[in-house]
Amino acid sequence: MSSSEGTCGLRRSFGLREAITITAGSVIGVGLFTVGSNVVGYMGPSVILATIAALLISVYPALLYAEMGAMLPYAGGTYQFASLGIGRAAGVLAGWNFIISLVAVTGGEALAFSYYFRTLLAAFDIALPISDVALAVAVTALFIIANVCGVRIAGRLQNGFMFFFWGVAAIWFLTMIPNINLPNFVEAPSFLPRDAEMSFAAGVCMIWWCFAGFEACVAMGEEIKYPRINIPRALFLAPFVVFAVNALFQWYLLAITPAQSLAALSTAQAPYAEAMKAAGILGLPLALLAAGIAFGGDFSTMNAAIATIPRYLFTMARDGVMPRIFARTGRFQTPYVAIITLGLLTMALVATDSLIYIASLSLFADLFYYVIGILAAWALRRRRPDLTRTYKAPFVAVGAPVSALIYLYMMTQLETSAFVTGIVWCVLGLAIYWWCTRGSGAAAPETPELSATGALDLPQDPAEAAAMDREYLIWRIIVAAACLIALFLYALPYIV
Repeated sequence: MSSSEGTCGLRRSFGLREAITITAGSVIGVGLFTVGSNVVGYMGPSVILATIAALLISVYPALLYAEMGAMLPYAGGTYQFASLGIGRAAGVLAGWNFIISLVAVTGGEALAFSYYFRTLLAAFDIALPISDVALAVAVTALFIIANVCGVRIAGRLQNGFMFFFWGVAAIWFLTMIPNINLPNFVEAPSFLPRDAEMSFAAGVCMIWWCFAGFEACVAMGEEIKYPRINIPRALFLAPFVVFAVNALFQWYLLAITPAQSLAALSTAQAPYAEAMKAAGILGLPLALLAAGIAFGGDFSTMNAAIATIPRYLFTMARDGVMPRIFARTGRFQTPYVAIITLGLLTMALVATDSLIYIASLSLFADLFYYVIGILAAWALRRRRPDLTRTYKAPFVAVGAPVSALIYLYMMTQLETSAFVTGIVWCVLGLAIYWWCTRGSGAAAPETPELSATGALDLPQDPAEAAAMDREYLIWRIIVAAACLIALFLYALPYIV
């Protein structure tokens, strides 16, 4: 077996494209098309300021993860970084919160799929004969099976879902041009909430949830080829990919929604579908949007989340801080026990049928594990200067503490219920950690040497290296163009 295949039970099958689509796919979905879009009903055109703020507070942490992901390209991401930089208990808390965060995202995404799939059928006068919860559970089961059957299948599905989403989005953007109402951007309707129902900081938090997961590819560090090249490149691009998609969709949502219906978006289950119905845009355009969101945005996030979460549980079990059964891999070299277990937990969360509860729980967990990950980057610089860093984030001594403080402040904007549920989850994780390590103290990690996983491999063929550079250049051009177009569109109403 070649070194690139590894000897630890996981196989390196993903390149830059998969690293980007899995990362973006973990993010673009339930937040953008549900809770994130609800913010438009509160903030009107000023939502772009919250989106820019969310981008700015995501970029520097992404650079920290680029450094750590290239330096320690293991399955488990933040768990590994925090364990080495701060201590095993901190690593367990980080990994444990990452797990519940993406489990919540997966559950929310499954429910969002049900809402938009129902809208798709309704466009053709077809009534869905089962409940939203039942449909969400069924599609979750399908993705569990796909991910158990191997990373190649999951990677191909991910590419298909993401490119389908982007293709449908481009067509939908073009078909919506005749329905654009530019005056909506110049002055928000007077009836939008003005009484601090949602502060700007709270709005940024909800929009930031649409960015959370920008480091998802590091969770699959043992399955990415040439990780010291591909992981940093994916993380340089990921926040801007998410920004462009969010900003463009928010712009169109504002542009097509009738003024008298804008405030209603703040409570809509499927804001884009409700906006189109309010504007009288029915039939094929509505079906196109619903299909793109359901089978592109929602499916890409579900597939990516179900793929990445088990890698944390797998790594923690391999290190002896979670029950060893979760470290088992099957004939397809996937951690099937972890995949199935977390899939069942997702189904249990789907049964709550509450996107608000899911979003609150996910936000607490996201912010908490990012604070730990950011501090881990700072600690690793101080404690492990010997580690090889193919990329080094700038200004860590200042940037890491400031980023951690920003994320801690954002936690103060969350609902009290999020804190209660999050704390209970943390206590449960620490209890399991104590149970697994009782009597013997902290178990010696079984994480393999980097050389055994293929992490140190570099392209030996100059043609392959050149092709990788060309692919990265193309991604940079496309992402930069998308971001500039989005910003230009928000400026356009003031120009004309």
